[in-house]
Amino acid sequence: MIVLIAAIGAICTFFFVIFTLMFIRRSRSTDLFHRLRRHVKIDTGRFKKTEDIVVRIYKHIKRVSKPLADLNITKKLDFTLKQAGIPIFGAEFIIIMIICAIAGALSAYIVTLNVSAIPLFGLGIPVALVLWVKLRINRRRKAFTEQLGDCLTTVANALRAGYSFQQAMDVVAKEMEPPISTEFERVATDVAMGVALENALEQMNKRVGSPDFDLVVTAVLIQREIGGNLAQILDTISYTIAERIRMKREIGALTAQGRFSAWVLIFLPFIVAAFCWFFNHEQMQIFITEEWGRIALGVAVVMELIGFVVIQKIVDIEV
Repeated sequence: MIVLIAAIGAICTFFFVIFTLMFIRRSRSTDLFHRLRRHVKIDTGRFKKTEDIVVRIYKHIKRVSKPLADLNITKKLDFTLKQAGIPIFGAEFIIIMIICAIAGALSAYIVTLNVSAIPLFGLGIPVALVLWVKLRINRRRKAFTEQLGDCLTTVANALRAGYSFQQAMDVVAKEMEPPISTEFERVATDVAMGVALENALEQMNKRVGSPDFDLVVTAVLIQREIGGNLAQILDTISYTIAERIRMKREIGALTAQGRFSAWVLIFLPFIVAAFCWFFNHEQMQIFITEEWGRIALGVAVVMELIGFVVIQKIVDIEV
């Protein structure tokens, strides 16, 4: 239990650093704190000291991460962090993972005085952070897809009002909430920097990774080549996306029991094993000291994973 608390503390510390860096690097025009400060008298001394400390830490991390900036894995991680909406570079994320892994491993060793806890937490914390980034990408993609219908309606109405497509994207960037406003704002910035609108939209499509938005980009690019009523096309796509989202929600409700069973299947044996390890330690040692125990343990883990994958395939219905 103490080891688990130490791991959770290390991961929470990392999340605090990430969210603080996101707060600092966010544009002041969209920062709620700075907007409220114009109208309300707030004591900013404490916040300024905290920002200064975090900025200093970030500068040191940035300086240490420079040698890693040109690695291929770092560039791939840059793109992954953009997909997750995390405003740091891949090299900086690697340094933060190393720091958190070392801090978590040392904390676990200090608490437990067990050398075996060092590799467990030294490898477990980076894996947990990578899984957190993947989870954030999936959540951001889902949020983007749910906003896409309203976004297309806004763009279509702006086009009917006489706006150009680029001006309609600016309206979305200003009026809607993240993540869709952030992505359209990035497209507008790329276009202002000289990137062609088609290339900027394709880059946005790669970042988002949504099949629904891929349909939108394809329609926009075809319309810019051969012409047509883009507002009407977007209305049709918006209706199609809304129906797909409704159907996905219905399928999600119908398959909720199966998905819950999959997670129970994967977690319950490990919870029972941990309970038995603490309260019946001698008998659980058989799975480590005896050869047939290790074989049984390996077979059980493989069968658990196979069952989890099979259930996920059954309940994963594409729309």
